Amino acid sequence: MRFTTTDDVTRVLAGEGYLADRALSTAVFLAATLEQPLLLEGEAGVGKTEVARALAASAGARLIRLQCHEGIDLHHAVYDWDYQRQLLAIRAAEAGAAARELFGSDFLIRRPLLEALEADGDVVLLIDEIDRADDEFEAFLLEFLADFAVTIPELGTVSAERRPLVVLTSNRTRELHDALKRRCLYHWIDYPSREREAEIVRARLPGVPEAVVARVCAAVERLRGEELYKLPGVGETITWARA
Repeated sequence: MRFTTTDDVTRVLAGEGYLADRALSTAVFLAATLEQPLLLEGEAGVGKTEVARALAASAGARLIRLQCHEGIDLHHAVYDWDYQRQLLAIRAAEAGAAARELFGSDFLIRRPLLEALEADGDVVLLIDEIDRADDEFEAFLLEFLADFAVTIPELGTVSAERRPLVVLTSNRTRELHDALKRRCLYHWIDYPSREREAEIVRARLPGVPEAVVARVCAAVERLRGEELYKLPGVGETITWARA
């Protein structure tokens, strides 16, 4: 995935209904040009995940998403073995069928990170809510993001022939380690202004009455000024306008 200028990024994202400011477009442009991961932080609902989705859709690239959670490990993120099929193969061999290599690629279950390494064509790899993962998994990502390769003891090392465009998101529920941040370009996405949010609503909901746009965006702006447990994001604004 290549862009000639930051304006190209702004244009292709706008084509998918995502209105990016110049700072975000610059961060995406550099991530694609330097083949370096992009870490997006911000409050929930400001559009971090949508950046990856819009980039994949605009380029016709495959979007591979790894949703992080507490306790995620290599078996969730990289690969696992299909133990049930292996057991069936063992029983078939005992019954006289030809023996098969139990730890070959036929029995390998590919998880998102391995899929991204082996994929043909352009790929956008979304590592969503990395702040929900624990320190051990974050440490593993350091090696993965540095080399874009993983080692499977039974099969060897798998390396990416073409590096995917990697977007990591964080809601900052915990502070990420500096070692991970140093491997990424960084951008903070804030809540948009009322005027900018109105433009986003118009882009995502063509034909919505202007009075609805104005009233919903004004109401959301007032709500964000209150001390609420959860402030409404852009997604909630769009849903409200649709309703």
